[in-house]
Amino acid sequence: MLSMASSSSLSCNSKYDVFLSFRGEDVRKGFLSHVRKGLESEGIIAFVDDNMERGESVGPLLVGAIKQSRVAIVLLSSNYTSSSWCLDELVEIMKCRDEYKQPVLPIFYKVDPSDVRKQKGDFGKVFDETCARKTEEVKEAWRKALEDVAGIAGYDFSN
Repeated sequence: MLSMASSSSLSCNSKYDVFLSFRGEDVRKGFLSHVRKGLESEGIIAFVDDNMERGESVGPLLVGAIKQSRVAIVLLSSNYTSSSWCLDELVEIMKCRDEYKQPVLPIFYKVDPSDVRKQKGDFGKVFDETCARKTEEVKEAWRKALEDVAGIAGYDFSN
């Protein structure tokens, strides 16, 4: 991870080394603090949207932070898909991966990567509930982003 953050092939206009995407209720009280502490101890500047107000969609400030980060880390957890905010964030992250070759590192925290890829099991049930009143276009963008991120070699902390 550190070599990705310091890679000279990435944009030198980056404001952040890492953009962290996560579902707070799953990781904030334990795992996230360890991740943040580890990044900070290495001098890695991370954007974390702790204090942003939630709106209907991912706003320009957040899209800008994603684009201005050298690497995106997606902490996929059991309730990640309970948040349309997280799913919209993931869509933007995957766009940056496709358009700007921004590295994305998925971390599967107590969730099976296969369940993420196929939106099945408890992960899939939560996803279906979030999709209930969304358009087919939105649901398809979310599905594709989940399939794509689950196809990237990452870290599995399921156990």
